[in-house]
This record gives sequence, C-alpha cells and structure tokens, in this order.
Amino acid sequence: MNELHGQVAIVTGASRGIGKAIAEQLAAKGAGIAVISTTSAGSEAVAAELCRLRPDCAKGYALDVANYQAVETCCKQIVSDFGRIDILVNNAGITRDNLLMRMREEDWDQVLAVNLKGVYNCVKAVTRPMMKAHYGRIVTISSIIGITGNVGQANYAAAKAGVIGFSKSMAKELASRNITVNVVAPGFIDTAMTAELSPEQRDALLKQIPLGRTGKVEDIAAAVAFFVSSGADYVTGQVLCVDGGLVM
Repeated sequence: MNELHGQVAIVTGASRGIGKAIAEQLAAKGAGIAVISTTSAGSEAVAAELCRLRPDCAKGYALDVANYQAVETCCKQIVSDFGRIDILVNNAGITRDNLLMRMREEDWDQVLAVNLKGVYNCVKAVTRPMMKAHYGRIVTISSIIGITGNVGQANYAAAKAGVIGFSKSMAKELASRNITVNVVAPGFIDTAMTAELSPEQRDALLKQIPLGRTGKVEDIAAAVAFFVSSGADYVTGQVLCVDGGLVM
C-alpha cells in the first residue's frame, strides 16, 4: 500500500469523477497529491478529504491548464510545497459536443485548448524537474473516441487522438532520462455524463460492450496506478483501452 511513499503526483481535473478516483488511488499507495481543479473550492475539498485519510498528504491548487504561464507558475509552487514532482496525470478535459456544421469556432478552440494544449502545457512544465531527477511517470487520460471517432464529437476526438500522438513522441524524447509516458483510453465509464443517458440509450450502449456493462472510475484509477508502479518500469509509449472490450 506504500509503493509510492515519498513520491509526489500531480492530478489534473481531480475535483470529481475519474480524476478524484485517481487521486484517491495514488494517495492510498502513499503518494503526496497535488490536486488540480479549475476552482480553489473544488481542489481544496478533495485535498482535505485525502488529508483526513492520510494527514498532510495533499494540497489543492486552482488552475486553468490551458494557460501556459499559469501552469508554469503552479508547477513551481508544487515543487516549492512538496520538494519534487514524480508523477503527472493529465486528466482535465471538457466537451462541447455538436455536429461539425453547427459547431462554433469557440467550441472547437476551447476543447483543443484544454484537452490538448493543456496536456502540452503540463508535460512541458514537469519535464525539467523530472529530467533533473532522472525519473518521472506521465500518464494522460485520452478516450476511445480518440481512436474510433464519434458523431458530434469532432473536436473531442481530435484532441484525444492528438494526446496519443503527443504522448508517443514524448515517450521517445524522454526515455533516456527514465521518464515513461503512457496513455489510458477509457470507454464508457459511470460518471455524471453517462448518468444522463436515457434507459434506451444505455441499453443500446451496453449491447456494444462485450463485458455487458459500463466501467467504474476505479477501473481507470487502477490502470493509472499500474503505469506509475514499478511493475511498469519497462512500459512506455503505450495506449491502454479500459473499455470492456468495446474497441478491439
């Protein structure tokens, strides 16, 4: 349970859902957690919750990952607060769904800014301290939509496909410094978004999934925990689909 003792992990988009589950999983394994959310209220609430389980293990930070300078400043503050950065989990993301012919330019720009440029910003900011330490584990949450595409999600699919290509390039650039870069691509996970599906939509969806059920946020957290564990020391540049067999 203390496999990550002494390590420090940044988890973006950690105020709820998948991001919160990842923060909880890594904290349970002994890591210090920099909880990133767009609001102080969201990040500090999760940090306080983690600290009730393990005193002084987490601290919350409000951050717009699409803002390069803000990301740089935040990462420097994290190093100042914790002394190091060992793990980065890029989970922050948004959707602005619509058919392309109806999609506003700002909806395209916002999704690419958060979901793709945000990953660039965060990876670039942690690269220097990780290279100096000759150690790092970077995991980005993509989506099976970045592999298959989806009607009404051209912007989201483009961003999620982009982070796969970006991560493979970073895996090659950073491997000589013992920094691994991997991707988890969730399928349909039980979150606030899937809770909005009608019974008919949910039934149709489940028929496409060989395991016959949607996933849990803990399934994604477990995949991330593997990639940052010693068991994945020889794994880099990989995309792990956690989707119940939907994409084969």
